[in-house]
Amino acid sequence: MKKGYIYIILSAVIFSTMEISSKMIAHDVNPIQLSFIRFLIGGLILLPIALKELKAKKIRLTLSDLRFFAAAGILCVVVSMTFFQLAVLYTKASTVAIVFSCNPIFIIPMAALYLNERITRRTVISLALSIAGIIVIMNPLNVGLDLKGIVLAVLAAVTFAMYSIYSKKRAGYYGSMALNSFTFLVGDLVLFALIMLSKLGTVSDFFRARGMDTFASIPVLHGINGGNILVVLYLGIVVTGLGYVFFFKAMHETSATTASVVFLIKPALAPIFALLILAESIPVNTLIGMGCILLGSAYNFIGSAPRKS
Repeated sequence: MKKGYIYIILSAVIFSTMEISSKMIAHDVNPIQLSFIRFLIGGLILLPIALKELKAKKIRLTLSDLRFFAAAGILCVVVSMTFFQLAVLYTKASTVAIVFSCNPIFIIPMAALYLNERITRRTVISLALSIAGIIVIMNPLNVGLDLKGIVLAVLAAVTFAMYSIYSKKRAGYYGSMALNSFTFLVGDLVLFALIMLSKLGTVSDFFRARGMDTFASIPVLHGINGGNILVVLYLGIVVTGLGYVFFFKAMHETSATTASVVFLIKPALAPIFALLILAESIPVNTLIGMGCILLGSAYNFIGSAPRKS
């Protein structure tokens, strides 16, 4: 169980830098292009270890396995992360981080419904404290919030929750490295096909005529240069590779419900990183919300920690 908490902390820190890193190059790289590149890098980095993991488990991939990876990849790479990157483009990095962190609201009931995981009174109290913190940070009375970015972030959170629950059932079977590598690569293959489709004249004209230039003639490598390559590599290797591995190892060592605490810690860390890196200010309501989130997370951790006899 202690190992699971280490994985939770590692994935929380890494995921807390995701929006900040994406925001740094949001206007240089097409958001769908960025998803494609970072998941391609992450999947390839993990592939040698993934193959070794499958060999150790004596698993030979079948058509059924590929269908599973395709479904998981579409949920994560094509749907959730496209919504996520678009959200980063349309609103503040810290706002996206906070809204995306709401996905435990969806993970916990889904885990109870599909994985038969028990929801304890402590979990409910911890979740309530954390949700209260997220609401305080978001400050719903602030009419200046970008509704489009928030809606996209919520859609990213819902679909990521679906991906987490769907993948949980086979995480132990394949192993975290194999699960992530093949999910990323198969999902990226689907995304690549959609990128190629966007280059067709009729498709490109369709999106441009409706003011949706982001989906028209999506580039593959154009726009990647010496000024942003390090950020792209960081997103691919650290965030997309190591971040997801630690998250799924946390779910394997604990539970989907406990591991979802990652996204309750994230709203407390992301604004700090946004302040240090992007110079985004931390208002009073954010500080209060961060306190609620940390209190809720600590309450859950303390109650879940094994007691000495």
